[in-house]
Amino acid sequence: MKNFIIMTDSSCDLPKDIIDRFSIHYIGLICNLNNTEYVEDCGESLSYSDFYNDLRNGLMPTTSQINSFRFYEAFEKYTKEDISVIYLAFSSALSGTYNSALIAKEEILESYPNADISIIDTRSASLGVGLLVYDACTLRENGASKDEVIKYIEDTKLKVNHLFTVDDLNHLKRGGRISPAMATIGTLLQVKPLLYIPDDGTLQNFGKVKGRKKSIKALFNKFEEKVVDPSNQTIFISHGDCLNDAKNLANMIKEKYNTEVIINYIGLAIGSHAGPNTLTLFFKGNNRNIN
Repeated sequence: MKNFIIMTDSSCDLPKDIIDRFSIHYIGLICNLNNTEYVEDCGESLSYSDFYNDLRNGLMPTTSQINSFRFYEAFEKYTKEDISVIYLAFSSALSGTYNSALIAKEEILESYPNADISIIDTRSASLGVGLLVYDACTLRENGASKDEVIKYIEDTKLKVNHLFTVDDLNHLKRGGRISPAMATIGTLLQVKPLLYIPDDGTLQNFGKVKGRKKSIKALFNKFEEKVVDPSNQTIFISHGDCLNDAKNLANMIKEKYNTEVIINYIGLAIGSHAGPNTLTLFFKGNNRNIN
């Protein structure tokens, strides 16, 4: 059986120990902050706490997708070593990174017709991507073939639920997710939106509550409504520098269900648009539909 590797981009928001444990080929998205360009590297070049403190102090970062040249370099390295590639990409509805990977693959095939590169649009973000990468690596470690891993990911990706709440509506306003008027009124009234990612990989509202504690409880309630067999899956939580809130949500889950919960920061690229104190929850259900 031909050897293969799992590749992803930094939108996965997986902790560095998991990246290292599974030898995941990780390509960093780019964040421009205070006239400095950072390639995401699990918080090593710019710590997550420093990044979020800068956002709280009013700095406004911009982000850039991974270009096709960087993908070409990564794909060529493994092609020359006769190693197959599965690349799990950030949702194409939220980033052009997936399309850059497709362009690079076509260019590789012009020079290396026998290259074996599979690119999957996960329709996911943050640890929603990370969950799929984690499962793919676990399957590979347990002896699954490349085709078996791909089938699992394609069968599973639209069952990965993404639930979000944000603390500062102005970041969503800047990204065009809500209107300026809604952001102003919501901020004054302390309204916290509840968000999810449907099948098309975009970001959508499913409700709103008043106050932070209620928003965290609402995430847990929706989790209970949607999750399938929680004791036999790993649950993922990412956060915009609000670790105590993430731990509180994790404890709600662990107190009721015997399951593993992995917590990590939201990285620079996604955090630039979601803002500090964003809290997100990822798990597998029957589907992503929210009524």
